[in-house]
Amino acid sequence: MSRPLLGQVTDLDLRLLRVFRTVVESGGFAAAELALNVGRSTLSKQIKDLETRLGMRLCRRGRGGFALSPEGAQIYQATLRVLGALADLRSEVYDLHRHLSGQLQVALFDKTATNPACRIPRAIGWLRERAPDVAVEIRVLPMNTIERGVIEGDFHVGVIPTHRRSEACDYRPLFSERMFLYCGAGHSLFERASGEEKPLQPAEVREAPFAGLGFHSHNMEQGHTLGLQRSATAYDQEGVATLILSGAYLGFLPDHYAAGFVSAGQMRALLPGHFTYDCRFEAIAKPEGQRARLTQTFLELLVEAHR
Repeated sequence: MSRPLLGQVTDLDLRLLRVFRTVVESGGFAAAELALNVGRSTLSKQIKDLETRLGMRLCRRGRGGFALSPEGAQIYQATLRVLGALADLRSEVYDLHRHLSGQLQVALFDKTATNPACRIPRAIGWLRERAPDVAVEIRVLPMNTIERGVIEGDFHVGVIPTHRRSEACDYRPLFSERMFLYCGAGHSLFERASGEEKPLQPAEVREAPFAGLGFHSHNMEQGHTLGLQRSATAYDQEGVATLILSGAYLGFLPDHYAAGFVSAGQMRALLPGHFTYDCRFEAIAKPEGQRARLTQTFLELLVEAHR
């Protein structure tokens, strides 16, 4: 045999060792091909590949029957130890997750539940499966309150629209939503929004009173970029919707949230090809070295749920 070539143990090596264990415990290739549902030629090649990787002959096969070489017997015992240790590791990791306990404080920007791209409920369900002893507490709060709360340790994880970032937080992209400019049924532009009357012009929309969010956000930036004049202020989507429904103001809302009002004939989008933007959401937490294992686990589940 050639000199030993095995260096860093790879996933392929582990797969080959599992095949080798099955062949040995089955008493040869004939029984192993049934156990593994793999053809004998494939099994023979896999054992040959393992022998090449290890630089030694592991077994005799052929008309004389299957038998381990002295080196193969030692490798078999070592294989049992390695694969047993991996099984113990998986079990230990599982137990650690199961033993996660305490309270997880999560703060969300409002009106995310109706967004089909939002998978926060899925991540919470996964956390419950892994760590049933954890008590989850959710707050729905303005964006700046969430960010400040994460930095000061009031919340473990927050989910907010993307905006300027703080070095005191770690940010993970999750999902997005589409924003349109709406007016209420009592607004002077409501009938014009249907497109059945005189075509509505962007300049007319810019002249109408606008209700915007009162903190730094895409809403504030886009309102300024599109030339809208803020005449009323709200600090969450519910507040913006209330101002729109008054018939006195225009305002941006996510399409999934506004859909119910539109369906009921209470709102209409104004020039949706012009007055629109995408709003992206991120999970935020303290930097990795400063957050607890429970926080890290939930953050990873959030990212995985939105992958």
